[in-house]
Amino acid sequence: MVGERVERRLRAILAADVVGYSRLTGVDEEGTHFRLKEHLRVLVDPSIAEHRGRVVKNTGDGVLVEFGSVVDALRCALNVQRGMTERNKNLPPDERIEFRIGINVGDIILDSGDIFGDGVNVAARLEGLAEPGGICLSDDAQRQLRGKLDIAFEDAGEHRLKNIP
Repeated sequence: MVGERVERRLRAILAADVVGYSRLTGVDEEGTHFRLKEHLRVLVDPSIAEHRGRVVKNTGDGVLVEFGSVVDALRCALNVQRGMTERNKNLPPDERIEFRIGINVGDIILDSGDIFGDGVNVAARLEGLAEPGGICLSDDAQRQLRGKLDIAFEDAGEHRLKNIP
């Protein structure tokens, strides 16, 4: 409805998905599904809860999460990526479930428990730029993190994101 006010929030948004999920399911559909569910249950979901995140939705092979703090979002992402490295260490590379993670800070629209807007769209596009097992941060997210964590960032330069002005 025109003129209807929407609820907005400034949030850190984490978007993650499994690299090569279609290939993995093509080889072993049920096994991949059950292994992903186990990674989510044992590692991802507890890490999100520990860092005060809220799972907005699962997207089949991924997850969309909002955090009140970009520090919490990055700590969660680091915990997940380090945990997945450990969980994958004895598997052949073509059997590993690896996540790509994008993190953005932005103004979002909250509607019926879901989140929308450029802040979400940018996080999803950044996830696509991340290397397998990696984390890609927006400039805004990185700026908010400056001096807060003892971690080095690699500047990947400016990127044009599909359908993002």
